[in-house]
Amino acid sequence: MDRSHQKGREGESVAAAVLEDAGMRIIARNVSSRVGEIDLIALDGETIVFVEVKAWSQVGIEELGYAITKKKQRRIIETAKYFLASHREYNGMAVRFDAVFVGPTAVTHLASAFMERL
Repeated sequence: MDRSHQKGREGESVAAAVLEDAGMRIIARNVSSRVGEIDLIALDGETIVFVEVKAWSQVGIEELGYAITKKKQRRIIETAKYFLASHREYNGMAVRFDAVFVGPTAVTHLASAFMERL
């Protein structure tokens, strides 16, 4: 595993711990479809949350916001649809797309980082 891939996995573990501390329950990690991947999927009460995690050490959070481009959002949304189609027990729940930025000294959770109706 290369260094950036390892850093990404470490960031996902930190993000999962932060979300769990906030009362969310992680139900899946690294879900892939033919079009993309979702880092974490969690339950927050009656809401299913699809989470993109970004880990960084050099750039500021302002630049990281640009890392979740419209194209990346579309891939996450399509993968969320794939997940819901194959896990019907979550159909009918509210859906949310969050981002978690994991830095060397801080973790920022952005609930409803982007929107889409599924």
